[in-house]
Amino acid sequence: MREVCIFGVGMTDFGKFQDLPIENLARTALLNAIKDGNVKPKEIGVGYCGNMLAGRVSGLYSCPAEILFEQVGIVGIPIIHVENACCSGSNAFREAWISVASDLYDVAIALGVEKMTGRLPAPLVREKNTMDGAMGLVMPGVWAIRAQKHMEKYGTTIEQLAKISVKNHANGCLNPHSQYKKRITVEEVMNSPMICDPLTMLHMCPIGDGAAAAILCSADIAKRYSQNSIRVSGVSLTSGTYEYLRDFTFHDLEKRAAEEAYEMAGIGPEELDFAEVHDCFTIAEVIRCESLGFCKPGEYPILLDEGKWDLAGDFPINPSGGLLAKGHPVGATGVAQIVEVVQHFRGTAGERQVEGAKVALTHCSGGTYKGDTGACSVVILKK
Repeated sequence: MREVCIFGVGMTDFGKFQDLPIENLARTALLNAIKDGNVKPKEIGVGYCGNMLAGRVSGLYSCPAEILFEQVGIVGIPIIHVENACCSGSNAFREAWISVASDLYDVAIALGVEKMTGRLPAPLVREKNTMDGAMGLVMPGVWAIRAQKHMEKYGTTIEQLAKISVKNHANGCLNPHSQYKKRITVEEVMNSPMICDPLTMLHMCPIGDGAAAAILCSADIAKRYSQNSIRVSGVSLTSGTYEYLRDFTFHDLEKRAAEEAYEMAGIGPEELDFAEVHDCFTIAEVIRCESLGFCKPGEYPILLDEGKWDLAGDFPINPSGGLLAKGHPVGATGVAQIVEVVQHFRGTAGERQVEGAKVALTHCSGGTYKGDTGACSVVILKK
């Protein structure tokens, strides 16, 4: 496999842009990435678009990827639409990486885009004729169960979970792309509307709109476009096992994905400088960081109290603000995490800059089936 680099990135602000079409979101992210990478659309050999809801929300039932790429002159090449729940964008990135690493193409582009507000409903729950839907096992319910189990097993408190929301909202205030730029307190998290016991509204990420794009090329031609390209060192994708009796406080598919990515990159978790993790709920940040090997099971809340995961701590988690503050336009999230890491490596992350960062990890997991997670993607980047 060839070494692959990222040389161009771009994204939109994340937020609720009810009157803004998905085409506008995609066009902005794509044009920003093309400009950043100093690349011509005709030089791109293949394109992948991660998106979940274009048909249901925006009416793009057929060929959404082709329609979105056409706006910026990316035509006549293989264009692939990738849908894998919250992993859609990160899976589009993985496919773009494979296409270059395999020596099939020299330049590839990954777009992640989602329009979750608008004129049409966007049901994110399973139908009632499935077992999960009939039992009410939708995302807030799944994560509330996981929170209760983690509390029972390790003594984690709801106040500790609230601190994660406080931390990530503080980071989001420093990110110009964030959906929410407002500092909150533990008390505000605790007193926000109850959604699914013990999780209140501010324990959960918002819905919203946004897009992000990344352009990749083989390392041997990277200097043709940029003197500041970023190496893609590890990429993995796993799926769930859907075993009913598994431990709800630990994610095996995330452990497997992390181990595969660490092996590919030739590092261990202790060598990471920071990470962007899929914190769709506060408890998700806990369980996923423990499953990714950042600490032992049950230790994340303890180290949180000590400040390890803070922006000024030893190992910042979600300096972007994470999904809790930056927002979670489903298909855009995975690629936006890549954009965030590139900004830190370039030293352009502003007030949230992780100084001296050279190795970082991004993680996305998505979907639910039999109470398990459908897919998990991990990417390791090196400066």
